[in-house]
Amino acid sequence: MAAIEKEVNPHFENFLFDWNQKFQFLVGGYGSGKSYHVALKLILKLIEERRTALVVREVYDTHRDSTFSLLEEIIEDLGLADKIRCVTSPMQIRFPNGSKIIFKGMDKPAKLKSINNVSLIWLEECSEIKYEGFKELLGRLRHPTLKLHMILSTNPVGEGNWTYKHFFRDKISKRLVLDDQVLYKKRTIVVGDTYYNHSTAEDNLFLPQSYIEQLEEMKEYDPDLYRIARKGRFGVNGIRVLPQFQVQPHKEVMEAVESIRKPLLRVGMDFGFVESYNAVLRMAVDTEKHYLYIYWEYYKNGMTDNEAAEDLKEFRESGERIIADSAEPKTIVYYRKLGFNMRGAKKYQGSRLQNTKKMKRFKKIICSDACTNTINELEDLVYARDKNGDIIEDDFEIDPHTFSAAWYGLDGYEVTDLKEEAQGRAKTTRPKGRRR
Repeated sequence: MAAIEKEVNPHFENFLFDWNQKFQFLVGGYGSGKSYHVALKLILKLIEERRTALVVREVYDTHRDSTFSLLEEIIEDLGLADKIRCVTSPMQIRFPNGSKIIFKGMDKPAKLKSINNVSLIWLEECSEIKYEGFKELLGRLRHPTLKLHMILSTNPVGEGNWTYKHFFRDKISKRLVLDDQVLYKKRTIVVGDTYYNHSTAEDNLFLPQSYIEQLEEMKEYDPDLYRIARKGRFGVNGIRVLPQFQVQPHKEVMEAVESIRKPLLRVGMDFGFVESYNAVLRMAVDTEKHYLYIYWEYYKNGMTDNEAAEDLKEFRESGERIIADSAEPKTIVYYRKLGFNMRGAKKYQGSRLQNTKKMKRFKKIICSDACTNTINELEDLVYARDKNGDIIEDDFEIDPHTFSAAWYGLDGYEVTDLKEEAQGRAKTTRPKGRRR
């Protein structure tokens, strides 16, 4: 094939021909050109070497107007449409040397089983793919002779997403691969067998200035989207439900609990089985400071009632009262028959909202670093939004089982908010009058 000439953005020039690492992770803002240059890189590689490349998105049907369309456009732009065939049904791109690109979606996992000798995989919008799907694809990446490569491209999302935990930092396990702040400064960096590339709209010299100005306007009306789209950075997406939540070493938390003059000790339990979890929290309230301490957790799913009861037998032996989800009265009766001191929490219309407000009224919520699932669910918990983009005050982006366990455990306890506290002080403090 004749030499190919193509003008590219300088920021991606080295990336196009760098195949030294197994993994290549590209993250950036809107319009930065990352997907375009991944597609171009694939085409150049498959022209040079006979390979089978797999392009994956979470939903198969989204390929047609994204990855397939982009690859087809580049092939035409390179003047290779008469040599490289783009077949639409099923979507496939075939090269004259026998290379080919096939397209799959994780919504049809059965079709992945028929894939053989794939030496190159591109995961577009990889943050939308589940972590289990990523690991499944790693198993499909195999070839007897060719070097293996996986390219992942995405707009940044929340730090709770698997892409951040796997390629950067996992706060719970305290695993650190790369500080994302370092990437934002260096722009490209290699760590182990992974090449990282960070890009923003400025890296795409073909973008009109008007588009960049549109991105800049987001700063005024949507700070979260501005961080993602304009800056291309990970972070917490949305409004945090518990901004006062903090994590401390277990020893320090227990010392603080033991120093409370009159601690209110509570245990809450949320029931679960297959997709949801049995979550149990031991908590202590400092009623004078309005601090909530979470210092012990139990978090498992797929457990039958008798299996969970066996795991939790220490509560039966200690006689600690567990306040549980009253929506499961039969389960509560079962535990009581086994000797557990358990009752149901009061539920009523609007109780989710009231329980959320109660949690927000604590001045501090201090969680032991031993409670990893609680940290995972509550540290960056954000509100869900309705179709108009407004937050829903009693709904969240995930189903936080530990949050429900905390609600139930604190049933009947009310946290005095600042407004009520100020009113109470005004009533009990006699104003000083002038002496006559």
